[in-house]
Amino acid sequence: AGNDNSEALPESLPSAPGTLPHFMEEPDDSYIIKSNPIVLRCKAKPAMQIFFKCNGEWVHQNEHVSEESLDEATGLKVREVSINVTRQQVEDFHGPEDYWCQCVAWSHLGTSKSRKASVRIAYLRKNFEQDPQGKEVPIEGMIVLHCRPPEGVPAAEVEWLKNEEPIDSNLDENIDTRADHNLIIRQARLSDSGNYTCMAANIVAKRRSMSATVVVYVNGGWSSWTEWSNCNARCGRGWQKRSRTCTNPAPLNGGAFCEGMSVQKITCTSLCPVDGSWEVWSEWSVCSPECEHLRVRECVAPPPRNGGKFCEGLGQESENCTEGLCIQDKKPLHEIKSQNLETASDIALYSGLGAAVLAVAVLVVGVTLYRRSQSEYGVDVIDSSALTGGFQTFNFKTVRQGNSLLLNSSMQPDLTVSRTYSGPICLQDPMDKELMTESSLFNPLSDIKVKVQSSFMVSLGVTERAEFHGKAHPGTFPHGNHRAFGTIQARNKAMYIQNLASISTSSELKTTALFGHLGGRLVVPNTGVSLLIPHGAIPEESSWEIYLAITQKESSLQPEGSDVLLGPEVTCGPSEVSVSTPFALTIPHCAEVNPEHWNIHLRRRTQQGKWEEVMSMEEETTSCYCLLDPYACHILLNSFGTYALIGEPISDCAVRQLKVAVFGCLSCNSLDYNLRVYCMDNTPCAFQEVVSDERLQGGQLLEEPKLLHFKGNTCSLQISVLDIPPFLWRIKPFTACQEVPFSRVWRGSARPLLCAFSLERYSPGTTQLNCKVCVRQLKGHEQVLHVQTSILESERETITFFAHDDSNFPAQVGPKAFKIPFSIRQRICATFDTPSAKGKDWQMLAQKNSINRNLSYFATQSSPSAVILDLWEARHQHDGDLDSLACALEEIGRTHSKTSDITEAELDEPDFSYSRQNGL
Repeated sequence: AGNDNSEALPESLPSAPGTLPHFMEEPDDSYIIKSNPIVLRCKAKPAMQIFFKCNGEWVHQNEHVSEESLDEATGLKVREVSINVTRQQVEDFHGPEDYWCQCVAWSHLGTSKSRKASVRIAYLRKNFEQDPQGKEVPIEGMIVLHCRPPEGVPAAEVEWLKNEEPIDSNLDENIDTRADHNLIIRQARLSDSGNYTCMAANIVAKRRSMSATVVVYVNGGWSSWTEWSNCNARCGRGWQKRSRTCTNPAPLNGGAFCEGMSVQKITCTSLCPVDGSWEVWSEWSVCSPECEHLRVRECVAPPPRNGGKFCEGLGQESENCTEGLCIQDKKPLHEIKSQNLETASDIALYSGLGAAVLAVAVLVVGVTLYRRSQSEYGVDVIDSSALTGGFQTFNFKTVRQGNSLLLNSSMQPDLTVSRTYSGPICLQDPMDKELMTESSLFNPLSDIKVKVQSSFMVSLGVTERAEFHGKAHPGTFPHGNHRAFGTIQARNKAMYIQNLASISTSSELKTTALFGHLGGRLVVPNTGVSLLIPHGAIPEESSWEIYLAITQKESSLQPEGSDVLLGPEVTCGPSEVSVSTPFALTIPHCAEVNPEHWNIHLRRRTQQGKWEEVMSMEEETTSCYCLLDPYACHILLNSFGTYALIGEPISDCAVRQLKVAVFGCLSCNSLDYNLRVYCMDNTPCAFQEVVSDERLQGGQLLEEPKLLHFKGNTCSLQISVLDIPPFLWRIKPFTACQEVPFSRVWRGSARPLLCAFSLERYSPGTTQLNCKVCVRQLKGHEQVLHVQTSILESERETITFFAHDDSNFPAQVGPKAFKIPFSIRQRICATFDTPSAKGKDWQMLAQKNSINRNLSYFATQSSPSAVILDLWEARHQHDGDLDSLACALEEIGRTHSKTSDITEAELDEPDFSYSRQNGL
């Protein structure tokens, strides 16, 4: 403070000796909050008078409030003055600087001035200049969240919240909040994931920014490789593998899955074990004093190697060399052993009696069997349904006259039923003259006539448009599995579900039947699983009750790494059944077949409950054969057991086919409607399981199922309900879209994936529902199902459904089970099993039926053509596409035929009860 002689005083003040005024309190900078005035105060001693000057102008003395007192310590006069400043005064001031005020105090010696105090209107705007943005950062990465608070007077102070709790950077050295309102986390930890909010506050108000979600993720890392497994081949070329898991660390919070393959395989060669074998005996040695001579042999032809077995038997042999005349201890040998003669004679007597009794028994049995074979005896099967497996027993008794239902071993097939052919042959090509003369092919059967047309196929007895007349024998199943069409009728309570009423709802999917030498077919209804037992696979005079079952509980097979169970676990048995030719087992699968993307394996469960590798689809082996069709795998096997298909993805483009189906039903609350979206393996048995569950819950199929190609690219699956009518329906908040992690879909349980959505009607009068269900894989395939339905059963529209309904024919026994008549089959085998210089052999037959690999398997069979035809029967159990087989055979004949004119001969073919639609 100092003197200011240039300023005029408000009034004349006397001058007297003393000191200048000293300010004990000066006015402070102040802020006007809303419309409340502020008070500025001044206090000085010694002061005769104090006045405020604001913005260079004196404040009227009437606006001053003054108080006077004496300082007891010095006796000087103390004066305190205050004024009010209103919001209006500040707003009306339009100077180059802020509104300001200062005090001027007088004493006898002169004047003093206080500091200038500014007066401003306080405020804080609502919107942040910059809100923090959410981030996804890897663990140990740096996190920087920027925040620029709203404009305000005074400037706002910034505070950070994490999940609504204040952050104190003084307690955590890893966090810094001092740098220009920003939040810095130097090394991100998993605990740093959360919702972060920037709080700005001053004396007027507080403001909250938008929350920013920070996700700290962990990319997956491979564990160390396991040790190489033992070579899977005990002898010769095989493979061994090692694996690793994506657990070091495991992916977390959306982190990337490990790149690369989880399993490595290399080829290996095991030395084959060689069992030892004896060399020839040596010459007998000279006779020893003990009356014995010796000979020896060694296990060296060859010696055992590589773990092979040692020779069985003795390596040394001795015997008496004097025929009992040798002298021991001065006595003949026969005298020394005379004491044992009585015992030896008794044994010989009893042995003779036993042999005589046995011979008489054999003679009696032989005579009895011969007499029975000359009389009329038959077989009547009694109470075979009580057996569940193993060898089937019979009770035999005399056939009653006139009972045509009893099985008669001497009964001849009925060849009297006529069979006529109409319509042109599929290909009219010249016939192979050489084949016409083959006696094995054209020796006429008894009472058989064939009308020969100009075709190689007719020479085999295969024609088109066969019409059959006759009746089926009692106790047989109708031939052929026709495609069944069903509808969901508006008046008939969900005809689609009724269409599947035959689907088994029991806990065990199992089919059994009695099979003998004629063979047959077993089918687990509506699952795609079937078993074909060829004619002659079971020896004559034998019969077995064979079963085929699907494991419905959680499979005991747990795939390793990224391997996938591609279909059901199937069991056929009993295991003690021995077959002379391979049987065909069909298992559906859900893989999009491509050898560049999948390596598919067949595995079998051992008696100890462990799973062992049988073969890979790309391997060449003579132990079994696998033919992979787009939706099923047909396997030729020689032993019954439990089998399953495993897929090993080779690349991210490997596709697992999923079937998407939408079901709906009213809930207990009449206004609520439940939508259930299923994603299941594209196999009939998986769909059957869903339909069975929905039948129990009263669910109805709302749209024809669609196929989704789910790639092994680690991207998740999203299921959402779209385009819900806004004023008629509503869906519960935060439930319109659901996301399923990749691992849950790819490597999850074999059980179908279910996502449920709950919709609510605004009014009971709303009966129609129109919406879309979108199922898509991120960076992958998408399917949209359009739902247009009435929630009332009486008004539901018709939905067409197409399927193979084989529930009426779970077992077919004998010739009716096969599409190709047995006589035609015999002719084909006789033609193609014998190598021909013209190339018409079984390899050409395999090639025309798209069987191009592992032909060495068929070469080891007694009849390669028969096994190829068995494989054809397994592949065409539903369509019975004999046209394709006929045309394939026709093409073989056309390729190697010579032009000739064929005359027509009239012959009758025995009745096989087939038509071109159902058989040859």
